[in-house]
Amino acid sequence: MSEPILAVRNLEVDFPSPGGEAVAAVRGVSFDIARGETLALVGESGSGKSVTALSILQLLPDGAARATRGSIQFSGEELVRAREGRLREIRGGRIAMVFQEPMTSLNPLLTIEKQLAETLTLHKGLTGAEARARVLDLLKLVGLPKAEQRLGAYPHELSGGQRQRVMIAMALANEPDLLIADEPTTALDVTIQAQILELLRDLRDRFGMALLLITHDLGVVRAMADRVVVMRKGEVVETAPSAELFANPKHAYTQALLAAEPKGAAVAHEASAPPVLTVEGLKVWFPIKAGLFRKTIDHVRAVDGIDLAVRPGQTVGVVGESGSGKTTLGQALLRLIDSEGTIRFDGVDVQGWAPKQLRPMRRKMQIVFQDPYGSLSPRLTVGEIIAEGLKVHGIADAKQREERVVDALRAVGLDPNSRNRYPHEFSGGQRQRIAIARAIVLEPRFVVLDEPTSALDMSVQAQIVDLLRKLQEERGLAYLFISHDLKVVRALADEVIVMKDGRVVERGRTKDVFERPEHPYTQALLAAALDFRAVRIDAIAT
Repeated sequence: MSEPILAVRNLEVDFPSPGGEAVAAVRGVSFDIARGETLALVGESGSGKSVTALSILQLLPDGAARATRGSIQFSGEELVRAREGRLREIRGGRIAMVFQEPMTSLNPLLTIEKQLAETLTLHKGLTGAEARARVLDLLKLVGLPKAEQRLGAYPHELSGGQRQRVMIAMALANEPDLLIADEPTTALDVTIQAQILELLRDLRDRFGMALLLITHDLGVVRAMADRVVVMRKGEVVETAPSAELFANPKHAYTQALLAAEPKGAAVAHEASAPPVLTVEGLKVWFPIKAGLFRKTIDHVRAVDGIDLAVRPGQTVGVVGESGSGKTTLGQALLRLIDSEGTIRFDGVDVQGWAPKQLRPMRRKMQIVFQDPYGSLSPRLTVGEIIAEGLKVHGIADAKQREERVVDALRAVGLDPNSRNRYPHEFSGGQRQRIAIARAIVLEPRFVVLDEPTSALDMSVQAQIVDLLRKLQEERGLAYLFISHDLKVVRALADEVIVMKDGRVVERGRTKDVFERPEHPYTQALLAAALDFRAVRIDAIAT
């Protein structure tokens, strides 16, 4: 291997705890990355992957200790406790990072064009038309649809996958020497995942860029990485070339990671039971305004005439590429955004209800959002977040609420003693489990699950799928399961609808749709998923 561009030696990072004792997040981690090499950091949520990556640029959260001991050298220059001014020169210029949660990384007050142009102006001195042209090239490069029309859009106007593509474009803007990609394809559908990975590989080879890839997706690791570092509880347990690690994993933890994936089948339900939720002719159109008087000249048909029924104990999966309208559909069903059409909950049409009328019904209909960090209040402890719904609906006394919070945390695989900590003290996967606990603590009848496993590693994905299935069997819960991960949909849903441009292009029993897709779009979607998830490396590389 050539001279490393990044050398990490005996890195240790501690976080303060409420009791005053330091919690070791990273313990004695060492690894190298050479120019043109891709190194993957893998491990379960909370293993220390993201903390290690953030330590490289000294970007740990406020209140957390910086690298307490060890060395991080970039091109021979020590970064641990480097001057802030020097770190600013390196960040975004020579080292760039794609963060796991794009909504919290993008400025909600700036348009996409301004945010990308900002880094070009700061590091390359580009302004005006020159910067705009480069921004447009970058957005096209990462596959953002209708890129020119998106220049004036704000982050909240884009889907989760579209926001992630903007983040990747921003990171690549200055052609960095080292790109740290923290779950870069988490929010992307399978077709765009393959495109982004090909793009990253091409840029790495073209510019000799080193790539530090942090992911829970072992399919991505196998297709992309030259070497793999496996972490568990803040320590490195195994390091090996990618092919060797997948062929002959030596550590028991690595073996368990490789064996883990969502399995099983959908819960059986009573097909003749009255639906919990019935939707007819649902539409969500967003106006496109132009001109001095901001007249409506057209509409974005995010959801365009959808019929749907979900029964007790049933899971209906919703699949499609980013921007197809999946999340908008879920939000419209819960009356979180305005829509047209009929929405019946337990046989009652709630479409015209005022917010006050809806409030008692909210307990019965819950949602787990795609971006857990954006949906959890940073000012409340985990216990307060989970108990908030119980307080709003006047359920139980304080002691009983505490007991329910403890039960909910155990149900999603988190230590109940962590309920006095804050969201920023948890990994992305742990935050998603907190969001699930907040939803199930109210014992709802209908839950919209918007990419609930997208931020989770493979082993935890399997655990969450098993948990959701168990809760469904015990309580007769109805799920609308939105996901781009077809493997998870197949393990949980018994019916699936395929969305494209706001419309349903195919629907049916999951087994039938997966085995005998009829619509060309469904066929293309499944082909991309199967080819990629089976890790046909030669097909991805060509």
